[in-house]
Amino acid sequence: MKEYWVAEAVQSGGAPAIFLDKLSLVLGDKPLFDNLSMTIEGGQCTCILGPSGCGKSTLLHILSGTTYLPYQGTIRIDSEASVDGKIAWMSQNDLLLPWLSLLDNILLGAKLRNEESASLRGKARDLMGQAGLAGYEEELPATLSGGMRQRGALLRTLMEERPILLMDEPFSALDTLTRMKLQNLSAKLTKNATVLLVTHDPMEALRMGHKILVLSKRPSNVQRIIPLTGPPPRNVDDPEIQSHFSALLRQLMNGSNI
Repeated sequence: MKEYWVAEAVQSGGAPAIFLDKLSLVLGDKPLFDNLSMTIEGGQCTCILGPSGCGKSTLLHILSGTTYLPYQGTIRIDSEASVDGKIAWMSQNDLLLPWLSLLDNILLGAKLRNEESASLRGKARDLMGQAGLAGYEEELPATLSGGMRQRGALLRTLMEERPILLMDEPFSALDTLTRMKLQNLSAKLTKNATVLLVTHDPMEALRMGHKILVLSKRPSNVQRIIPLTGPPPRNVDDPEIQSHFSALLRQLMNGSNI
């Protein structure tokens, strides 16, 4: 059973931290997590790397509350009040509603809460311009490319301005140049939030994360922790990035070692 409660404050800029303590989960007859413990610092971006099937997406589903799985252990969210309304979640699928325009999809949260306003529509249009989506405001999702749909889903998540963001491969469908531009935009808009970002791309983790957690193969646990200095997004020529990239890539390619 999922359990949230107010924990002793470990915050940065008022954003809550997340604590996982000895999380264990068996799917079928095979363990997925085995006493998994980690801290997601408040006001920082924590990136999770690991081989396919190690439970990265499942972990985000559990934290978002979008699924119930009978795990053991505890999840604590450091917050002054209820966790309700504090989490925005972006899945691997864009989940755009096919009958709404791209702009209305981006504003979906505000629409559902009856909070839509001219200023919010203006903000959404501005973000669409920054994301290379100007001129596509009234297009339906079926008319858009996969990368454009993913950009729309990302902007929908960012428009929520929640203190906790759970992001599952948010840039995976984008070309290299667009990916870097959207990484820069996301880092700017989430600099005071608690972000947990799942990715398969070690360079993306090194650019975006304050800390990287590398998970092992099933049963999964934290195999390596890489703290990074300086605020994201980092330049790809940053010496710290270069010093970590090759070692991280080798580790991810050699699944027997992670």
